[in-house]
Amino acid sequence: MPKAILTLNAGSSSIKFALYELDAGVALQQVSHGQIESIGVAPHFIARATDGTVLSEYRWTSSATLEHEALLTPLLAWITTHLGQEALCAVGHRIVHGGSTYNRPVYLDAQVVADLTKLTPLAPLHQPHNLAAVRAIAQLRPELPQVGCFDTAFHQGLSADAARLALPRRYAAEGVRRYGFHGLSYEYIAGRLREQAPGLAAGRVIAAHLGNGASLCAMHNGQSVDTTMGFTTLDGLVMGTRCGNLDPGAVLYLQQAHGLSATDVEHMLYHDSGLLGVSGISSDMRMLLTSDDACAREAIDLFVFRIARETGALISTLGGIDALVFSAGIGEHAAPIRAAVCARLGWLGIECDAEANSRHAAQISTSNSRVPVFIVPTDEEAMIASHTAHVLQNARSPV
Repeated sequence: MPKAILTLNAGSSSIKFALYELDAGVALQQVSHGQIESIGVAPHFIARATDGTVLSEYRWTSSATLEHEALLTPLLAWITTHLGQEALCAVGHRIVHGGSTYNRPVYLDAQVVADLTKLTPLAPLHQPHNLAAVRAIAQLRPELPQVGCFDTAFHQGLSADAARLALPRRYAAEGVRRYGFHGLSYEYIAGRLREQAPGLAAGRVIAAHLGNGASLCAMHNGQSVDTTMGFTTLDGLVMGTRCGNLDPGAVLYLQQAHGLSATDVEHMLYHDSGLLGVSGISSDMRMLLTSDDACAREAIDLFVFRIARETGALISTLGGIDALVFSAGIGEHAAPIRAAVCARLGWLGIECDAEANSRHAAQISTSNSRVPVFIVPTDEEAMIASHTAHVLQNARSPV
């Protein structure tokens, strides 16, 4: 039976997974994927083949409040039935924050997990759930090697100017700096662009990861040189429920004038702001695009405005731009958003081909566009699987 790697991307309301078959210990092929969704409400496990066929499905009771151990049990049981007891050789995890220490994929032993737990205040929306899945696998299958792959790692090469915050120096020693996120996505995009357009990939590229979480990354020769997310995942663009760039004075005002506690402000900035906060309707771009409500239009316009403005800033960092790439849920599927961003960037000589954009073609710029514009579907799971296989090949698992 071929060996396989399981990838996990654990969030607050869902756990996405994929299963990759190892070929001679290196080459990877996805054989199935799925998710455990509606966690905390009515958990639902579903596994699908690569063609979308449902392979397995399981539902808990509607009132179930379950720990990750219980949620992951049917997944591991299905993998054992599907592939055999000895087939699964490792689990790779997306870990949002690796801090300054973890700048490459590593085995997740007790000390590493303890270190990563200390970073929870820097990524409160993600880190606890990422690590809960790690602990659950350790309880259920303690013999399985686990590998952490970090969203911050791709940005570890940022210059001091790009990483520094203008705060008293003593805080920098504590790790208070700009880190950048969505690194697994940007790493995948850089690799795909090298395959599709190697000449452009070697140049100055701005990639837009636009989903419920959204950011931009300025890359030169496939390396990150600047990005819109900073110390936390709150920074930069307007997102589904997160505010993006915000004057710190606004936080002080909310605390002083409205009596909001730090916990109140944290919840508002992470959960009640962004597209949801501005529209008052939804954080889902699909719903906003079909709405006739003026507030929905305002939220969309702000989303686009901030993407264009931040793109201009990153062009300054790069000293120009050779290609623009859209990716992630909104970037890959929302043609009106891509068209609106390209229109705002028309001063660069960008021309969007309406027909190519409407059918989500790989290249959506016209032949006359001075800057080529691409859609590159991202695949963070493939990056996690690849990194996990590499760690297995090149290091010994901890005892």
